[in-house]
Amino acid sequence: MNTPMETNPILLSFPDRFETERLIIRAPEWGDGERINEAILESVEELKPWLPFARNIPAVSESEAYVRKARLQFMERSDLVMHLLDKDSLQLVGSSGLHRMNWEARTFEIGYWLRSSRTGQGLMKEAVDGITDFAIQHLGANRIEIRCDSLNERSIKVAERCGFTSEGTLRNVMPRDRGGFSHLKVYSKVRGVEF
Repeated sequence: MNTPMETNPILLSFPDRFETERLIIRAPEWGDGERINEAILESVEELKPWLPFARNIPAVSESEAYVRKARLQFMERSDLVMHLLDKDSLQLVGSSGLHRMNWEARTFEIGYWLRSSRTGQGLMKEAVDGITDFAIQHLGANRIEIRCDSLNERSIKVAERCGFTSEGTLRNVMPRDRGGFSHLKVYSKVRGVEF
């Protein structure tokens, strides 16, 4: 039986940063707004079809407000946004994290995006592998999901390269800006099967 500390996520202690071979992966920090804004502006055309936040280009102040809220959510364990920084240059190369969490069941969804100038370098695979390991080792994950639009070939390739198992497609999940409905492909790793 779980004790209150084990089931109340705000009482859980775990690192707010870790490293992979080329990346520092960490919780948002106040002051990150300008760096996030710069990455979004560089990548807006590639992100717009898949991520609602890229459909209206934010002001730097809006990005900073988002970062501050994300930091607070990380601290209260309601959403775990993680920024991806290049170890050598400290450039913010993208964002990922664990979302749609069910702490009782220890299930998490990984979301991710990368700035356009840093795609094609294997950084997102490295980040997803690192975050998956973090969720297993520090959060006791039983299930980790990736959900992506059925037309988002890059996100699908990341899920497959990271060894997630395709579970199927959820049809007509939300309206597309350009008409019709999007379908979501669901991938997972499950304790006792993939880890």
